[in-house]
Amino acid sequence: MRIGLDGLPLTQLKTGVGTYTFELARALAAQAPDDEFQLVSPRPFDPAAASIDDGPGNLSLVYSRPNLLEQRWWSLGMPSYLRRNSIALFHGTNFEVPLRGNCPTVVTIHDLSLLLHSSTHEARAVLRGRVRLPRMARRASFVITASEAVRREVCEHLRVEAEKVIAIPLAAGREFVRVSPEAAAEVRRRLGVEDGFILFAGTIEPRKNLVTLLRAFEEVLRTTELRPQLVIAGKLGWKQKDLLETLEKSVLSERIKLVGYVSDTDLRALYSSCLSFIYPSIYEGFGLPPLEAMACGAPVIASAVPSMTNEVARVISPTDVHGLARHIVELVSDSRVRESLSAAGLKHAAKFSWAQTAMLTREVYQEALKRASQKS
Repeated sequence: MRIGLDGLPLTQLKTGVGTYTFELARALAAQAPDDEFQLVSPRPFDPAAASIDDGPGNLSLVYSRPNLLEQRWWSLGMPSYLRRNSIALFHGTNFEVPLRGNCPTVVTIHDLSLLLHSSTHEARAVLRGRVRLPRMARRASFVITASEAVRREVCEHLRVEAEKVIAIPLAAGREFVRVSPEAAAEVRRRLGVEDGFILFAGTIEPRKNLVTLLRAFEEVLRTTELRPQLVIAGKLGWKQKDLLETLEKSVLSERIKLVGYVSDTDLRALYSSCLSFIYPSIYEGFGLPPLEAMACGAPVIASAVPSMTNEVARVISPTDVHGLARHIVELVSDSRVRESLSAAGLKHAAKFSWAQTAMLTREVYQEALKRASQKS
């Protein structure tokens, strides 16, 4: 059986959705060696995605350059590809599925931030989401979400029947493991990161709420004698100019280091050696970076994202500058608290695996195929 997956998230620098697409495809192919899995895209893949070819032989990247009649990818190009290549089922890993054709489809809706926190997105993306999200949810045979919280939101706001929406958690990638102090120190030297630092990693955009982190960090430096370095890792997203201007105007900018987008290998070294990983996002469908940080032993401070609990992280309100500052002081100052949170986080991260994610996803595929065969 030939199964297609949306390869578009792998045509640019890999972030959360790209990680989901990459890891899920690898795990699916490993579990079902008799099936063929294709990651299909109308655009060339990012060079980093080529490493997927080192995985199972039944998984491939397919760049299907559309002709003039197929420029409208989801309404014409993808349906044409599915028909020509006898795809039994298609999984849209990033909100989209083909709008035509008889092939059963599954769509992953990672979150509803476009609808519920529209001010953190560009207006054109919000408009597209308002039109497309309900349509895609209705079109798909099943909807997958990464958490129960988003499953409930999809049912309520997109008016999808509950039995059609399945929550399947994500996991940290297998490369996210604690590295030795020596290996971490070499990466820090290359990036210009000091020994005592706190870390944020993620796309630099309004939803990640870095303004709250900067205000809390300034409060720590202003009211205590602590002088940790704040390291911000991630690619620049929408409206990053406002944040960069805030950094430039800050009198404490010399204690802040922007290292840009880093590889997973460098990121795990930063996770493994930070005094705390901080993730004050306004809204998340799951919260993958905090889980990756925990898998590397980082003590975590995060807003109330679905993958976190009070037992394994210091959980804050996204608007609580003073609370975040207090937690930063606690973790920077107290090695026993750091060690306790680190141990709890490692245990928590170990509960999640991409093998489990793939197994549950395959069950959704099988049900979609079964229902399609019953209708034919």
